[in-house]
Amino acid sequence: MSKIFEKRLRSIIESDDSGILCGGLKGLEKESLRVNKLGELVSTDHPIALGSALTSKYITTDFSEALLEFITPAISNASDVLGFLSDIHQFAYKNINEELLWVSSMPCSLDQQREIPLASYGISNVGRMKTIYRNGLGLRYGRNMQAIAGIHFNYSLPEKFWPIFKKNENNQDSIEDFRSSSYMAMIRNFKRYGWLILYLFGASPALCKSFSPNSSIGIPEYDNDTLYQPYGTSLRMSDLGYTSEVQSNINISLNSLDEYVHNLRDAISTPESAYNNYGLLRDGEYQQLSLNKLQIENEYYSPVRPKRVALSGERPTSALERGGIEYIEIRSIDLNTYDPVGINQNTIRFMESFLIYCMLEDSPMMSLSDDRETMKNHTNTANFGRDPSFLLSKDGQEISLKVWAMELMKNTLKIAELIDQNGECSDYVASVNAQVKLIEDPNATPSARILHELNNTGLSFADYGLLLAEKQKNYFSTLTPLNVEKYDLLKREAHESLTKQLDIEAAGQPPLDVYLENYFKS
Repeated sequence: MSKIFEKRLRSIIESDDSGILCGGLKGLEKESLRVNKLGELVSTDHPIALGSALTSKYITTDFSEALLEFITPAISNASDVLGFLSDIHQFAYKNINEELLWVSSMPCSLDQQREIPLASYGISNVGRMKTIYRNGLGLRYGRNMQAIAGIHFNYSLPEKFWPIFKKNENNQDSIEDFRSSSYMAMIRNFKRYGWLILYLFGASPALCKSFSPNSSIGIPEYDNDTLYQPYGTSLRMSDLGYTSEVQSNINISLNSLDEYVHNLRDAISTPESAYNNYGLLRDGEYQQLSLNKLQIENEYYSPVRPKRVALSGERPTSALERGGIEYIEIRSIDLNTYDPVGINQNTIRFMESFLIYCMLEDSPMMSLSDDRETMKNHTNTANFGRDPSFLLSKDGQEISLKVWAMELMKNTLKIAELIDQNGECSDYVASVNAQVKLIEDPNATPSARILHELNNTGLSFADYGLLLAEKQKNYFSTLTPLNVEKYDLLKREAHESLTKQLDIEAAGQPPLDVYLENYFKS
């Protein structure tokens, strides 16, 4: 335990309200591919009964018409967050007919003769921009890569925490600037320690050969249809997933919010010759939003992002400039194939404790070499994290994953103990202890369990994924039907979102060229 962390922890314990860590807001964004009974990606449009993917608060699409994204509100109680996500699943299953939701982060078997269909958001400028952006992603990184799914965890500390923490730190900045700098400290440490998330919650050690059929990607064969890493945890977060040569050369500083915003905007405005061959326009139609390193902020793939809810038409970086960091988005959690909604309460409670630890721990500024060390640790953990001989790099020195992980767990447990002291929060210590068991026994991790089940069943990754998808659909069919209030809430939002999209499209709009020019000027 560092002296800084010890001092901050003691200050919180001695404050007038030792329960100030209880009640942070938590939200989930969960992606799932729609597949047919054979486990194949569907070619159907986004079901109209789910509402408008452009304007719905709860159900939208990500890259493809077939890639659903379920969004919960920000809620203080972990059980309520999961309950809301479960409600969305029930509602969706009731409205997608015979289709299934794919349960793994790595996609189902992909038909190489048929392109993955881009998501469509209607004829408005904002809708067309979203589709153009996705077309650009497909050109730059390949559409198969965009079929990878995950679950994003959004978190903010309780409002009551900030004035007390600011006072403890004897900080003279505005509460807005203090909160932003504290969240940036959290982000830096999450980058340093985020390999732990891949080890604990990685659930993508295998994939279909159809994901990359025409190239050698250096991954062993499991069977005729499956590739795998014997000690892999999260191939989704490896070089196979959300990476590219251009992205690896984009340096986005995490040392301050101002530097972060400046670097992102610089990448959005800097030409990239590698993308010239795709062109900006073809037959008068946009192929991508720009020929620059990034089309928009969201193209930058990072396991963690500072976020603020943007106003209509506002860019993410402009929102951050306007009001500072509102919450943190964690993007490195795989879908847990054994949880009906892809995540469980233990994971949510552990993530909350771990993120608070990341913020309270000493968080030095990161150099370029520091950043490279963290990314190497992430990539190597994704590929080899359960190997008993696997070593991480800590300040240039080798250290075993188990030793370092146990150090982090001891400190995270202290946060969990504080959260549990408040009568409104419980089971945080239990959530940390559950993860300690995974460090003690790598064979108990989700990634190891998947490979064990593949071996036991003799099934390919695709067939095993289909089996689990069928089981989870059956699970939701056995639940008590949504009560009238919950069902009406989701049905009403679907209906109102369709009306909102029509209103947007009916309103007067400038030419798309003018709209895009104004957007990037804002």
